[in-house]
Amino acid sequence: MIEEKVYLPKELSWLAFNQRVLQEAADKSNPLIERVRFLGIYSSNLDEFYKVQFANLKKYVLIEQEQGHTSTSNAKQLLRQVNQKVIQLELQFDQLYNELLLEMARNQIFLINERQLSSYQEDWIKNYYKQNLQQYITPILLDSHTELIQFLKDDHAYLAVEIICKENVSYALLELPTGHAPRFVLLPSETSTKNKSIIFLDNILRYCLSDIFKVFFDATELNAYSININRDAEYELNTELNSLIELMSQGLKQRLTAQPVRFTYQKDMPKALFELLINKLRLTEQEAMPGGRYPNFKDLINFPDLGGKNLLNKRLPSLAYNRFKQFRNAFATIKDRDVLLYYPYYSFGHVLEIMRQASFDPAVTHIRMNIYRVAKDSRFIHAAINAANNGKKVTVVVELQARFDEEANIKWAKRLISSGIKVIYSQPKLKIHAKLFLIDRREEDKIVRYAHVGSGNFNEKTARIYTDFSLLTADQAITDEVIKVFNFIENPFKPVSFNHLLVSPQNTRLRFYEFIEREITNAKAGKSAGIYLKLNAITDKDMIDQLYRASCSGVKIRMVVRGTCVLIPQIPNLSENIYITSIVDQYLEHARVYIFENDGKKDTFISSADWMPRNLDNRIEVGVKIFDPILKSTIHDIFNIQCKDNIKARVIDKDNMNNYAQRGNKKKIRAQHAIYDYLKQLEASHK
Repeated sequence: MIEEKVYLPKELSWLAFNQRVLQEAADKSNPLIERVRFLGIYSSNLDEFYKVQFANLKKYVLIEQEQGHTSTSNAKQLLRQVNQKVIQLELQFDQLYNELLLEMARNQIFLINERQLSSYQEDWIKNYYKQNLQQYITPILLDSHTELIQFLKDDHAYLAVEIICKENVSYALLELPTGHAPRFVLLPSETSTKNKSIIFLDNILRYCLSDIFKVFFDATELNAYSININRDAEYELNTELNSLIELMSQGLKQRLTAQPVRFTYQKDMPKALFELLINKLRLTEQEAMPGGRYPNFKDLINFPDLGGKNLLNKRLPSLAYNRFKQFRNAFATIKDRDVLLYYPYYSFGHVLEIMRQASFDPAVTHIRMNIYRVAKDSRFIHAAINAANNGKKVTVVVELQARFDEEANIKWAKRLISSGIKVIYSQPKLKIHAKLFLIDRREEDKIVRYAHVGSGNFNEKTARIYTDFSLLTADQAITDEVIKVFNFIENPFKPVSFNHLLVSPQNTRLRFYEFIEREITNAKAGKSAGIYLKLNAITDKDMIDQLYRASCSGVKIRMVVRGTCVLIPQIPNLSENIYITSIVDQYLEHARVYIFENDGKKDTFISSADWMPRNLDNRIEVGVKIFDPILKSTIHDIFNIQCKDNIKARVIDKDNMNNYAQRGNKKKIRAQHAIYDYLKQLEASHK
């Protein structure tokens, strides 16, 4: 039996991943504006950590307290470690932020506050406020009747304002109108200087406090202090409601009023105002986190493009998959041979073009697809609607439980239904995370099906920054099973079996056990044995135990894990045959790949599933075996390039040190750039 001590706490491993993001902000080889944006990614990640991981950890603490385990509380000790790690990271963040401010100034970009304005800029800001902001500013006056916990929005930035009128002091809240105005405003220059001045939206409101409050208050002094909250992102579904849309609407309302799990406040805030706020939020002083005058830095992700091209990443133009040019339409290309796309190196436009063609192709009779996260103005969805308008049968599986995308998906579902499209929802607490579409096409009096199985969402926005695989195939062995997945989604309690697809929660875990057992048997027999995994996260302890068994049996295991990794590699007599690196770079590593050596025959899969309990047991996920030898070779080559990265790869170890992989005398290899060059050369050979 594997002892508990051989697993890393997933919360600390997740924070180690976010530290790798901070390392990218610190990396001086990255362009300046990109470093600033990595600070925004770090902040956005930390917000989500508090809303999900931290919120769950606090629940465990409460459960242990209820059970009387307060003196030996494991959850409480872990909570203390998490808080210490966050404090350490936040100190690093503050130091980096100040360093980057200086670096921007050296590049004639100045982030100024309301006290540093010239008279020309003061006049401009007053006019900007009246023209662009005033209509969205409605102060909330804080008094004994104010139900702050009811209306303070998760993830929104606020200014808490101290209003001093002679002897009387009152308080108000201002919500930053970030939905209507940019967080960073470029100030006009009064001369022809190359200097660029930017001001936070927060500081525009600070400068205009008098204009905001003078209509009703004769204030002698006005002071503003930043605050921000994160709420628990989970919710309970009341299954007595009639429809899933009603269930999800109820759940979203619960999230909006859920107990705050983090309250950040400007540390020089007056004590009376601080106590008023934490009392209204039902928090203790220890649960509040002091911070600076900017409560939410996630908007740094959208920091404007300023200065020379050297301050930004060089954009790698998306590659065209040249085989599409050799045939009359996309279906002829896929029928000739399977297609493998790897974004963002290849253009996501290829998939959009397939759906566009399907929407008006006279031979297409039925389109099935599932959506999890789509772009705001999704061309993918519009293609489905156009297909319905052209008289085709269209079935769309809409995942209403996609965290933080629930509201958007509810709107899409209603839009699809109004277009005459059949919409199917997942069962409560059984998310559909698979990335599938299936197109029925009548060819010579029979139906030929074309399938997509992938690792990423049908989202043209994220496909520009997430690395993901898509397999497009007309192989009947696969398409027959994809139709079975859609039937399973509609009737999840009806027995079904799969041979070529890995489908959670049906067979994925058991097939993995079989594959790993085969590698153990081969290793003991002196045959070629190995396991190669590309994952976003691995937290499932049963799967980890199987990998530990394989390692102890001499199976070489090489993994590339972007985020949370509970497995501890390189432990003598347990995981000494396991080596793991993590790549954080220009693109977000998102693809999932499983390769099992199989005595040199290498079974190779791409999938939507990480090795987490939810992905293996509580979601509908789909992985597909790659049969085409050329496509298999492409995946192996890409994985090998990632394993050789010695610029952006960090070694995963028991101490979460995030040390960069040692290069020694080896040639520099930055995997994401090397993969682009590899695929570019591959396409050149197909012309």
